[in-house]
Amino acid sequence: MAEYRMESDSMGEVRVKGTVLWGAQTQRALELFTIDAELMPRELIRAYAVLKKGCALANGGAGKLDPDRRDLIIRACDEILDGEHADMFPLPVWISGSGTQFNMNVNEVIANRCSQLAGEPLGSKRPVHPNDHVNLSQSTNDNFPSAMYMAGAHEVVFKLIPSLQAMRERLEAQAGAWMDIVKIGRTHMQDATPLTLGQEFSGYAAMLADGEERLRSALEQVYRLPLGGTAVGTGVNSWPGFAEASVRAIADLTGLPFVPAPNRFAAQGSHDALAGLSGALKTLAGSLNKIGCDIRLLACGPRAGLGELVIPANEPGSSIMPGKVNPTQCEALTMVSLQAMANDQAVALGNTSGALEMNAYKPLIIRNLLHSIRILSDGMRSFTTHLLDGLTPDRERIAAHVSHSLMLVTPLARVIGYDNAAKIAHHAHAEGLTLRQAALELELVSAEEFDRVVVPEKMIRPRDDG
Repeated sequence: MAEYRMESDSMGEVRVKGTVLWGAQTQRALELFTIDAELMPRELIRAYAVLKKGCALANGGAGKLDPDRRDLIIRACDEILDGEHADMFPLPVWISGSGTQFNMNVNEVIANRCSQLAGEPLGSKRPVHPNDHVNLSQSTNDNFPSAMYMAGAHEVVFKLIPSLQAMRERLEAQAGAWMDIVKIGRTHMQDATPLTLGQEFSGYAAMLADGEERLRSALEQVYRLPLGGTAVGTGVNSWPGFAEASVRAIADLTGLPFVPAPNRFAAQGSHDALAGLSGALKTLAGSLNKIGCDIRLLACGPRAGLGELVIPANEPGSSIMPGKVNPTQCEALTMVSLQAMANDQAVALGNTSGALEMNAYKPLIIRNLLHSIRILSDGMRSFTTHLLDGLTPDRERIAAHVSHSLMLVTPLARVIGYDNAAKIAHHAHAEGLTLRQAALELELVSAEEFDRVVVPEKMIRPRDDG
């Protein structure tokens, strides 16, 4: 094979390496957009292969694409879905805001692979043409956002939610196992009334359950694909029923409930559905950040801090302090959480910057959305495996904190009044006494009454027995 070959597009000829499957428009983009080394998200390759296969099935079923070309396109798409030709998608994120060059990259790779399969030369556009056949009934303006929605939904359903569920289930198991461990609660970073460690962890688990519910709710709009709208939403150059047939094929191929967008002008002119999904990711990131920060705080020490939780000793924590163990998994989780929050800002700005019939910030939006999904998924999985699975409570430390808390005085307020209970707490703190000693010294309550009322185990739920 020659070292180079000449490929052509509507603007003329372009020299392309002889071994590659991309064509003229991809090559032009490689030369025109040398901005950073980050490639277009790999998840989009898979989404586009499914989309092009679905369109070929729809066009073939309607007699718009002959069986031989249909089958060649499907075969090339299947190869891409099997992980072949991954290095044939070399474009960076920062290209045209519509993603046109990436759509044409896909079209050219599929068309040239079809040429190979049919025994025709690369670049011949025989028997399959990248525009006339692979892109039949489509425009970048409807298929790129459709691929964005498909990629986002796929990664949330098959990667993010499983990681979230595994973390939530671990927290739920810990909540159940630790429901008998009474510990001191803290508000404003100060001692408060008791709760159990299990109750505390049940809150973390519930936050993740709520996060999953928000994600699934946001997905309902992401499942609405604008495919069939072509250039501006009207469907020019497609055929009646194409949207329904192609989206139905995509739904069958993915196992996800994709449907045609009820209004393609809205779905192509803006990407509110993806902004909504990004918002749900940001909220989840906020929950994860709190969980990571809380556990890091409860584990601080081990001797000069709270020390109520013991984190796994996964690796040396210092290059100078022997024996130090650091909460590195907490740090990783909180860092990816903050990054996801920052990504959401970029998605929101990109989404609001569209003009008239098309949003020209698509690569920005999908890059940040998929990055958030990826790092949150990986972060939760790592946190669950390398921290939660080995996390243990220090029961003695927890009990000691409870026994020294001044806020155990709270139930006495119902017996002797708020002001008298406050006097006991202040006197105990000022004189270095226990609450019991202070209460008896001030003669504000009897020993029997104190012992009946001030019982930490009775303070973890509502009671009406004084």
